[in-house]
Amino acid sequence: MSDNNCRNKKSEQSLRETVDFLKIISEENRLRILCILQKREMCVCEIWGFLNLPQNLVSHHLKVLKDFGLVGSKKESTKVIYYPKPENTKKYISLLARYI
Repeated sequence: MSDNNCRNKKSEQSLRETVDFLKIISEENRLRILCILQKREMCVCEIWGFLNLPQNLVSHHLKVLKDFGLVGSKKESTKVIYYPKPENTKKYISLLARYI
């Protein structure tokens, strides 16, 4: 396989990751959750208090963000605490900057 083919495959992968990132953050409530978590770490019961959504829907959005690596979580007693993962967000923003 030539070096050019490797670059093209890497470029295609980067483009797919960028598109996936945009799909994730283009959902208004997910973007709001990311903004809320910039202030401090919170459990879902605190986050849904800022949004006009049922708790199960907030949990769904948190799962999507976590699965994509934009937020992390840790167990504290009986609560799951969510926090932003800025290093991953910066990675995707950097990928996006290549295309715009």
